[in-house]
Parts: sequence; structure tokens; C-alpha cells
Amino acid sequence: MDFDLNKPQKLLQESARTFFARECPADRVRELMATNTAHDENLWRGIADQGWTGLIVPEEYGGLGLSLVELAVVVEEMGRANLPGAFISTLWATALIEGAGSEEQKAKYLDAISAGDVKATVALLEASADWHPSAVQLRAEVEGQGYRLNGRKEFVTDAAVADLIIVVARSSSGLVLALVEKGVAGVTITETPAIDTSRKLYAIDFQDAHVEAALEGNAKAALEYSMGVAAVGLSAEMLGGMQWVLDTTVEYAKTRLQFGRPIGSYQAVQHHCADMLLMTESSRSAVYYAAYTLSVKDPMARHAISMAKAYCSDSAREVGNLGIQCHGGIGFTWEHNLHLYYKRAKSSEVLLGDASYHREELARLVIDRAAD
Repeated sequence: MDFDLNKPQKLLQESARTFFARECPADRVRELMATNTAHDENLWRGIADQGWTGLIVPEEYGGLGLSLVELAVVVEEMGRANLPGAFISTLWATALIEGAGSEEQKAKYLDAISAGDVKATVALLEASADWHPSAVQLRAEVEGQGYRLNGRKEFVTDAAVADLIIVVARSSSGLVLALVEKGVAGVTITETPAIDTSRKLYAIDFQDAHVEAALEGNAKAALEYSMGVAAVGLSAEMLGGMQWVLDTTVEYAKTRLQFGRPIGSYQAVQHHCADMLLMTESSRSAVYYAAYTLSVKDPMARHAISMAKAYCSDSAREVGNLGIQCHGGIGFTWEHNLHLYYKRAKSSEVLLGDASYHREELARLVIDRAAD
């Protein structure tokens, strides 16, 4: 079995790395972090022109129809560049539309997302901050052909720039995936303070907000699938960040002199770098295995996704810790770009469930399987 990327995947990786090095340098990331939305329309348009907004969208809906392995290849390079903006949010919404949308809804939204004309996000979390859909309490009351929404969603990523927000709500008949397009009356979006200002978070209040439609498929199954896709993408992004921190730290250890010797010659620094390499490469194995299993609909895909997200959540944080330690005093200053990656790691650690959440998911899956 070949565990390496094939030639087209390597070319895709090289293309993505070159694109983000040119279009999203650290100075540009800092500039976007200082804006209200961390969104750059020109950068988004460039990503769409490469076809990456429709990477996993079926060809009949305007996408490239590639697998999650190709997605992981591109998103890893996004993580290496610490890309700001709504890509992960839109990825989650894309998978949710694909999983639960009618043919008409898929044709309407997936084609527009693939073309870069629509940015989207998913509003799931509420005050309990529980990622499980059973915690959803926001009410969706049937009104004509649509729904009337009342309640509040918390920690919604990129809501201010989203053209479409898929709101997970609860009606008398179960979960509802309401489609809230920009400009709907009764919707108030407020920015929430976040440790990572390159990925803005928002609270959304719904006060008798009328929406015309909801995704028509099985909401629970579609949520499970879409959260798996988003978790794979987020884990790949964390992997790219880990690789940047590792490469930067090793290079610094080779050139920084202390007592007339490169600090990389000291055993304590070598141990830190070795630990960072171990966590990064182990994360890579977990991420690409999860991407593969979900692409081929392997029965163990849910296990692989939770293993990848749990491991990457812990490893991204720890690689950031060790990178800052190896850099010494300069690593603690805001001027060093390590802070961009460390804050992204801390934000991504809890997004879509932290390590503890996913270890509990694994335990539940193992117990359920044993009961069968």
C-alpha cells in the first residue's frame, strides 16, 4: 500500500503552497486581523478561481468533484499560511447542503459556492456550548411554507460575511436546518471577543425572524456527515500550522547562537524539536487516514475523524507551546508570527469539539459497537 500522495496531489500541494505564499503572507494576515471581518474579497475570489471553494462539490453542481484527501492537501497549505476568512465555515455549510439539500437547493447553493459567489456558515452552538445536536433549543415554528425563528446562537464563525447561514433549530417534529440568507428581518449579528482574531466569532439573535425554507433531508445524518467533513478540514488546517511552527523553530535553532553555539546543539532544544516532529507527523497520519475513510465511506470513518480531531487539538497546542519555548524571549513577543499560529491553534482546539469531546465520542462509538 502506498501511503504517500500521488503525483496530481503533490502538484496540487505545490500549487496551493505557492499561491498562499504569494497572496497571504504574514503581513497581510495581520492587516486582515485588524479589520472588522478578517475577510479579503480579492483573496476569496483568488481561492475560488483556483476551484478550491468547490473542491469536493460534485461536478454536476459546478465543483471539481475531488475527494477529501485532495481537500486535506489544500487546507493543510491554508493552515501553513494561517489563512483568515470563511473557508472552513463555508466547507461545513457546503457538506451540510450536500447531505440534506434537495436537488433544487443543491443546484442553487452549491453552484454559487463553487463559483465563489456565496460564503456560508453554520449556526449550531448555543449557551451550553455543547456541540451535540441534542443540545439545540432555538425554536423554529412552522409558518406557512417556512419557519419563524426565536432564540440565540453563540460562537458562529464568519457570520458577518456569510451570504447564507444554516441555522440548526428545533421544531415540534425535530431538528430543522433553516436557510437564513443575508438581510432577513429579525436577525441581529454581534461580534464576540475571540482569542484568534483571524477567525471572527459572532452571536446571532433571532426575534420572530421568518425564513422561507429549510434543507429537506435528514437533519441528524447530514449534521453528522458535515461535521465530519469540517473536522477533517479543521484538523488539516491545524496540521499545516504545526508544520510551519516546526519548520520555523528548527531553522531558528540552527542559527540562534548562545554561548557561542547554535541552540540546536543543546539536547534540551533537540528534545523539544523531536517532540514537535513526532506530534506533527502523527497528526499527518491521523488527518489523511480520516480524510480517506470518509471519502470511501468506510464504517470506521467516525472513529478516524474523532481520533484525528482529538490528536490534532492537543498536538497543535503543544507544538505551539514548544515552538515558543525554543524561541525564548522573542517567542513571547507579539511581533513574532508564532503568536498568529498559537492563537489559531487554541481557537481550533475547541472548534467542532475539543479533545475531551472527541474522546467521549470514541468511547461512545466503541461501546455502541460492542453492544451490537
